[in-house]
Amino acid sequence: MKIEPCTLPWKDAYKLLIGSVLPRPIAFVSTIDKDGKANLAPFSFFTGICADPFMVCFAPMNRGTDGKKKDTLRNIEETKEFVINVVNEEIVEEMNHCAIEFDKKIDEFEEAGLTKIQSEIIKPYRVKESKVQLECVLHDIIYLGDKPGAGSLVIGQVVMVHIDDELYNDGKIDTEQLNPVGRLAGAVYTRATADTFILERKNLQAK
Repeated sequence: MKIEPCTLPWKDAYKLLIGSVLPRPIAFVSTIDKDGKANLAPFSFFTGICADPFMVCFAPMNRGTDGKKKDTLRNIEETKEFVINVVNEEIVEEMNHCAIEFDKKIDEFEEAGLTKIQSEIIKPYRVKESKVQLECVLHDIIYLGDKPGAGSLVIGQVVMVHIDDELYNDGKIDTEQLNPVGRLAGAVYTRATADTFILERKNLQAK
């Protein structure tokens, strides 16, 4: 089977994308608008970039109905700040609730029953129930179209990392204690700690 994505309707190309690039970590992104109104939404096109500077990125797609920017992206354009809250299994239902396209006036923290806490350096709130939170300042946005199915790449520099004390040991985060979840295709999710295995990286000296 060979498929050229450009020959497909965008929704069919999207199915190929989310069925090929997986599992995907989830960025639970909290922002505020220029008037201080909070917003919270999940995005599964998310990854780290580098450690020095400490950079991460996520890619919000345009709304599938009309191609317009989502509130998260608009807020970041306005304030240049955002928080990525890592999704642990304990808050997966609340995260899913925040995937609803609420009216801009709605506060998703309140809708989902999640707790706002102040950030240390930036203005957007953090999700208290998330066990790892990354305060980010905007580095760049790369725009990749203005129609349904298109999106943008948001690159942020992490200026503060918040970690639950019980997760942090000898400079590392305990993955099992974090209990993160990932996104597969459709409505399917996965536990990052399920059926794991160890594969040490080889080097030339080991031959």
